[in-house]
Amino acid sequence: MEHSSFPSAFSTLFGELPKETWCCSDLYKWEGFWYTSSHLPAAMAARLNFQANDSDVFLTSSMKTGTTWLKATIPTIMNPIGRMDDDNNDPLLKRHPNELMPSLEVQLFKENPNPDLSYMSSPRLFRTHIPYPMLPESVKNSACKIVYITRDPKDTFVSLRHFLNSLVTTHGIDPWPMNEAFDSFCRGYWKESIKRPEKILFLRYEDMKKDPKGQLRRLACFLGRPFEKEKEVDKVLWRCSLERLKNLEVNQHGADPWLGFEYKFYFRRGSVGDWKNNMSNEMKEKLDHITAIKYEGSDLGFGH
Repeated sequence: MEHSSFPSAFSTLFGELPKETWCCSDLYKWEGFWYTSSHLPAAMAARLNFQANDSDVFLTSSMKTGTTWLKATIPTIMNPIGRMDDDNNDPLLKRHPNELMPSLEVQLFKENPNPDLSYMSSPRLFRTHIPYPMLPESVKNSACKIVYITRDPKDTFVSLRHFLNSLVTTHGIDPWPMNEAFDSFCRGYWKESIKRPEKILFLRYEDMKKDPKGQLRRLACFLGRPFEKEKEVDKVLWRCSLERLKNLEVNQHGADPWLGFEYKFYFRRGSVGDWKNNMSNEMKEKLDHITAIKYEGSDLGFGH
């Protein structure tokens, strides 16, 4: 396939796939999962052409589950500068976390089905919202590390709705009504993390908020970068704290060139249980019921 024809060559495929509209975007169902029209060709190209290195690190997740927090934390752990007292060389001062962990389907494979990634130094850091079954085989079969983060679906839904509305309202479109958004809202990484704990680390956003030091040590050990001193833990926690990230000049201005979202909208409340301020009890019961069905027999629950 020629670079210039990508992703327009997928127009025939789109006409054959199940389609739903969700918050002003068309979603297409491919092999059991839903994708936007701009991300599906990239996900398919990445699955076909991406070659993982054993030293690669992948951050995987659904949207709005604490990903931005980890997009800052993982590079800071992997970079020795992140543990030092000198803040002048902190990459977070000059670059939004999105830039520190490029996305397979949003950036790298979006315009070119087989991009040259030789410019990236080792260890290469990536992120993706691609579900586990759809990952490139080289990612699943190599020794690279995968960090997956999940969050209570109720808080995920509320955060996602706020995030999407931040974009549509800047274009003069009315905010997505709560009831309509909820009706549209309504296990691969978890199962693999149990079978292969040395390869996949499964994190819960609620656990990171409850025990940030413990979860940070767990993450660093998994990445092969354990902390030697307590002050290193404190330094990384402070450097990557949501309050600090939210107030950094680099995150208060500009927009993501790939998605169009202003950088400031990547940081909201970041709290646990914010769904109680946004959802009715009926909505809560409905989503809890759906969650219970989806995760039945997995021992994965959300009791927040």
